[in-house]
Amino acid sequence: MKNFSIIILFLSLGLMSCKSEFEKLRTSSEPKEIYKSAMAYYDQEDYVKAQTLFEIVIPYYRGNKEAEDLYFKYANTHFYLQEYILASHYYKNFATTYYSSDKKEEAEYMAAYSKYKLSPNHRLDQTSSLEAIDAFQNFTNNFPESERVAECNKLIDELRDKLEEKAFNEGKLYFDLNRYDSSIRAFENMLKDYPDAQQAEEVRFLILKSSYLLAKNSIYEKKKERFEQCIVKYELFNKKYSKSSFSKEAEKIYSNSLNELNTFNHVGHKDASTESRS
Repeated sequence: MKNFSIIILFLSLGLMSCKSEFEKLRTSSEPKEIYKSAMAYYDQEDYVKAQTLFEIVIPYYRGNKEAEDLYFKYANTHFYLQEYILASHYYKNFATTYYSSDKKEEAEYMAAYSKYKLSPNHRLDQTSSLEAIDAFQNFTNNFPESERVAECNKLIDELRDKLEEKAFNEGKLYFDLNRYDSSIRAFENMLKDYPDAQQAEEVRFLILKSSYLLAKNSIYEKKKERFEQCIVKYELFNKKYSKSSFSKEAEKIYSNSLNELNTFNHVGHKDASTESRS
């Protein structure tokens, strides 16, 4: 037990020594030593200490040949520490400041990729996804010959799939809540934004079904017009997906809508006959 306590004591003293050595370096007024140690910590992948020392030493080297490499590695530390908002900012700032650098292309890509890393689950707000898409598109426009263009396009497709999923879930949520008017608008907006969406067939069917259920649950004065709209939506769906797995249910909706309209027409005919006799 005594030996164990001694070992713990020596370990604690060692840790305190390392810490005090770093603190001493951090508060020193020797830029060259700070620079050297910052690079050493960076190479050892101790990005917290490297970042701290980079922040101190960068102002001393501004305008010198070492500044470019210092600033780029400083941006890298934010990325490696998963501080993606700051990483994107510093990469973009690097590309603007060192516009003739051979690292400019990589910095522009990493600025976009950092935004991509901020993209959350499709159920959450997708502002970061939209910003990442814009950043990747700007990169491909600025560096059309870059070997990273294919990767950018792949990541854009991935982000767009996430946005599509969010848009679909929004429309489906309205549908499940029986808010059929909102469901129709959400799904139609989705198709405007993503006309080639993978779920386009199901979306168009759900627009048709929402239209029918909206008409079915409408007040009497609105039923006729809404069943007529339902017929139009069926014709659009059937024209595009005549062999859809949803066709059977779609045809039933169409048939029911026609029956509802026939009822209105019959009532209208009776009313007209009654008026003529009177």
